[in-house]
Amino acid sequence: NNTSMRYSLLLCLIHGAAASMFSSPRKAVRLKRLCWARRSSPSCVAESTLPKTTTFDAAEFDRSVMNTYGRYSLVVDYGKGCRIWDTNGNQYLDFAAGISTCALGHAEPRLAAAVSDQMQRVHHVSNLYYIPQQGELAKKLLATNGADRAFFCNSGAEANEAAIKLARKHAHDKLGIRSPVIITAKSSFHGRTLATLTATGQPKYQQGFGPLLAGFEYVEYNDVHGLEALARRLSPPHTSWLAARRKPRLAAILLEPLQGEGGIVPATREFFEVARRICDETGALLMVDEVQTGVGRTGKFWGHQHLGVAVDVITCAKALGGGVPIGAMMCTTRCDVFTPGTHASTFGGNPLACSAGLAVLNAIEEDDLLANVKARSEQLQAGLASLQASTGFIKEIRGWGLILGVELTQECGITAAQLCAAALKTGLLMVPAGRGR
Repeated sequence: NNTSMRYSLLLCLIHGAAASMFSSPRKAVRLKRLCWARRSSPSCVAESTLPKTTTFDAAEFDRSVMNTYGRYSLVVDYGKGCRIWDTNGNQYLDFAAGISTCALGHAEPRLAAAVSDQMQRVHHVSNLYYIPQQGELAKKLLATNGADRAFFCNSGAEANEAAIKLARKHAHDKLGIRSPVIITAKSSFHGRTLATLTATGQPKYQQGFGPLLAGFEYVEYNDVHGLEALARRLSPPHTSWLAARRKPRLAAILLEPLQGEGGIVPATREFFEVARRICDETGALLMVDEVQTGVGRTGKFWGHQHLGVAVDVITCAKALGGGVPIGAMMCTTRCDVFTPGTHASTFGGNPLACSAGLAVLNAIEEDDLLANVKARSEQLQAGLASLQASTGFIKEIRGWGLILGVELTQECGITAAQLCAAALKTGLLMVPAGRGR
């Protein structure tokens, strides 16, 4: 419910580097201290051996940069592995990972070398020409899922925007639908562009930006009966003369396999199976937003692989470039309806971004990071379960792999946001999530 969800907490650990911090019981105990310490601890804040940067003026920053984030007071100087340092030389254990982005940690040598080498060779050309790195990255990505073709862009919002356009064009060209509708889930998050903001099932993000785009309907996440009822309304079965006269409108169902912003809530297998059946019956596309869950964070390469359901469209970004901006939308052959001029991106899939993506995928394979994600997740969940038993402050532990949520009890007296602020003072970075936070 709305009250309990405000206590959800997001832990987006780094796939490899940050997770290695918990390779021993002693360090697991240290994690417990970090999570629940209420005062600054000397063991969590260490002096850097590198020279400090020039003095930072927050007021000057705020005079020049738009106020679109509620920023913490932390001023980042540099990072290494799973840690970052501020401009005062204080050290922090980074459980935020750039919000599910820094898959290899900070200043990872292979990623840094790949980007540096490519920058000195050729960093950007138009997609009017063949870019070998783009083709290589597409091939490696497609080998991890059931998709057949890839389109590259710069962010998760752009990847989802591409998916929305693809679904509409597929509905027009293949299904003959004039007014297509895409079903998304309440409490979802799909981006900040006008289309992806409309797809996002959270009114708090949409306020002040109306009129929103037409063509979206919402259902409660994991509500099987609600999804079936909404699908019947949009594409009624031809069981009567009247129903046969009503034109179908369902173009796609767009879902996150695990809701991150919504409070770290995994989908149920039944919910995805019903969505698959509906799409098979109507010709609509089942599209998964893997922007936060994709590229190994959950212990499988793609979050929806936990659910055992085939999909038509996959979107990703964040961890794909390990912090270098890149996004991708992948689809199966049956819905590959884009043709030259129907969709494009100036920077999408350029040599620099694709070199970063290749470095990330190669490192995941070379270091067997999926196995490490699973092992570190088990270790972390065991430590959190111990805290749950000893404190009584944890209502539920949710998530997959290294995207975990801790829902706090109302009796503990603090919200997720307050806990994150307190953890920051002890040298631990976390992110609040869920309704109210």
